[in-house]
Amino acid sequence: MSVKLGIIGGGVMAEAILSRLLAQQLYYPDNVLVSEPQAPRREILAQKYRVKVTSDNRQTAASASEVLLLAIKPQVFKTVAAELAPESGGNRQLTQQLPVVVSILAGMPLSQLESAFGRQPVIRVMPNTLATVGAGITAIATGSTVKSEQIAKTKAIFEAVGEVVEVPEHLMDAITALSGSGPAYVAIMIESLTDGGVAAGLPRAIASQLALSTVLGTATLLKESQIHPAQLKDRTASPGGTTIAGIAQLERAGFRSALIEAVQTAYRRSKELGQ
Repeated sequence: MSVKLGIIGGGVMAEAILSRLLAQQLYYPDNVLVSEPQAPRREILAQKYRVKVTSDNRQTAASASEVLLLAIKPQVFKTVAAELAPESGGNRQLTQQLPVVVSILAGMPLSQLESAFGRQPVIRVMPNTLATVGAGITAIATGSTVKSEQIAKTKAIFEAVGEVVEVPEHLMDAITALSGSGPAYVAIMIESLTDGGVAAGLPRAIASQLALSTVLGTATLLKESQIHPAQLKDRTASPGGTTIAGIAQLERAGFRSALIEAVQTAYRRSKELGQ
């Protein structure tokens, strides 16, 4: 069978996407070629998913007929792009539709991607690590030459790992700062809630279970009920009670402003990565 999906980079996010695509049979193993520089990693992907693997990025770029997924670090983009330049449609017939380049590189603007890949259509994508459990949310911004069927194909790929929103590109750095980096902020909050429970006398295992279930349940309630978070806070905080006492301490400690500043700082860093 021909290679429809080429993936450059075989890391955690690439594997998360690959595993869901294969599980949902959007692609079959024979349709996929992954290029990865580390031999042990190639062996894991080949044995676990039965996909084709190579260390040659140019082979992957030249073989992919539908989608070329860039799943590399932004810091190595220039090196990889220079390596791929001769294969970016150069050895294909002009009448042949070129595969869409889908980039998950944080901070990498469409202008740089389109410059590197010439006449190939490009879509910029920002998934998050929750994709590894099929609960991610992905934002996509499309380049100037992308066709509607390529947008649909890209959406289908990332719907396999969660929700998808299509946005104008100028919002992508903010999305990177919020949903891209956000799981780390929430993880710190859960860790801190657990430590607070331990400090109050709970065994750590029970404190961890309570913290995890509380955060998961709160998110589920807010999503399903569509109420504003402030409404849930007000319902929980009774006059003179424990919750309002805790909230007052969070306000004194600058909890809200710390999260706001974290998103803003990550936003500025995302823009720097694209320079």
